[in-house]
Amino acid sequence: MLTIIDYGAGNIKSIRNMLKKIGVPSIITSDVEEVSKAEKLIIPGVGHYSYGMQKLKASGLVEELSSKVLNDKVPILGICLGAQLLGNRSEESDEKGLGWLDMDVVKFNASQMDDSLRIPHMGWSEVKGKKESSLLKGYDEVPRFYFVHTYHMKTKEESDILATTEYGYEFISAVEKDNIFGVQFHPEKSHKFGMQLLKNFSKL
Repeated sequence: MLTIIDYGAGNIKSIRNMLKKIGVPSIITSDVEEVSKAEKLIIPGVGHYSYGMQKLKASGLVEELSSKVLNDKVPILGICLGAQLLGNRSEESDEKGLGWLDMDVVKFNASQMDDSLRIPHMGWSEVKGKKESSLLKGYDEVPRFYFVHTYHMKTKEESDILATTEYGYEFISAVEKDNIFGVQFHPEKSHKFGMQLLKNFSKL
C-alpha cells in the first residue's frame, strides 16, 4: 500500500490513477494517524516552492513525516515540487525545505543555454542513471520522462545523485539517499516509463 500525501499542492488524482492502472493499491490522505501507519510514502507537488512548503507545514504532517522517513526509514518518493521540498532551500523562496537531503534548488541558468531552449523546461527528456538503483530497473532503453519545471535540484553530495538530464546543460533529475527518493519529472504523466518507475518504487 502506497500512501499519497494530500497537502493541497499536487497531482494526487493522476498519481493514484496511474497506480491503479499498474495494480498498486494506494490511499490519499492528510491524516496524521494514516501517515503513522504508512509503509511507503509519495509527496507530490506542483507550483511555487513557498506555497508548497507553507501548505505542507499547515497540514500538520511534517513532524510525523520526518519521523517516518528519518527514524523508521520508510521509503519516500518526492515528485517534481515534492522532490525539491526534500532539500534545504530554493532560489524561488525564503522558505526552508524539509532538510532531509543536503540539497538546494536553483533556477535554470539561461546564460549556459542555447537561445532556442525555453524556460520552463517542458516536454519529454531522457533520464540517465548515475548509479545502480532499484528505482531505475527494468528498462530496455534509456527511459524518457515528462518534465515541467523552471528550477532544478543541486545536491551537495555527489553520492545522492541518482540520474541526470540534458537541457542546455546537464542537471540533476533524480536523487536517492538511503530510503529517500526524489524525481524532478512526472512519472504519473510518463506512460510506460512512469509505470515502470512506480512499480519499482512499490516493490522497494
